[in-house]
Amino acid sequence: MLMATLIQPTIRAFAHPNDLDRKRIERALKARKRYRYVTPSVTTTIGGYRVESPCCSRNVDRDGGVVDVALLLHDADGARWQLFRKDHEKGLWQLDSTHERLPAALERLNADPDRSFWQ
Repeated sequence: MLMATLIQPTIRAFAHPNDLDRKRIERALKARKRYRYVTPSVTTTIGGYRVESPCCSRNVDRDGGVVDVALLLHDADGARWQLFRKDHEKGLWQLDSTHERLPAALERLNADPDRSFWQ
């Protein structure tokens, strides 16, 4: 008599978001080059983190409300970080760059040479 073996698939827990990396992002944002006089916030989202900040330039929100700055998503299969910027006119996230490690993505976000994040 043959016995059937029940094999349960391995369920992998999502690595992101987690509180440790959220705090790492918050600390790293203190080294940004632009809009140092506002306090951004980092919230969790499925697969990553969203950075928001008051709009002190009034370029995006004339009332100075909180606007999206960046979206950091971790690709669990490829173990890469995707950094998105917000197209505020269209209301859509656009892929800016892909990085092997989180510090590299944060360096790009903090430098922001073309003001595509901190508008």
